Amino acid sequence: MAEVEAEQPVQDEELSCFRDIKPGAPHHYLVVPNQHVGNCKSLGKEHVPLVKQMVEVGKQILQRNSVADLTDVRFGFHWPPFCSVTHLHLHVLAPASQMGFMSRLFYRLNSYWFITADQLIELLNTK
Repeated sequence: MAEVEAEQPVQDEELSCFRDIKPGAPHHYLVVPNQHVGNCKSLGKEHVPLVKQMVEVGKQILQRNSVADLTDVRFGFHWPPFCSVTHLHLHVLAPASQMGFMSRLFYRLNSYWFITADQLIELLNTK
């Protein structure tokens, strides 16, 4: 991926990354495949490399924007039917400790409506 300024979207042949229009944290990005992929519930084991690549792009954009502490980051997906968009998109939020009340609710760990990237990879590996 080419080096870009913080406000410019990042794109390569497979993925695009850009700021969320309703940020839930000081750094809130979406990583999306350029080709249509349904929501996370429609994925299979063959999509594990894609999900891992999406997380790596999320880490890269955080590092480019001076987020040094990658332990205070949330990577995850909304679980259907709690998706506003039916195109796969990874939420990258940092620092997670600075999310407001509503964001902590929308991107809540161990909830019915949000699944972390690690949880999704584990689930897909069992398919």
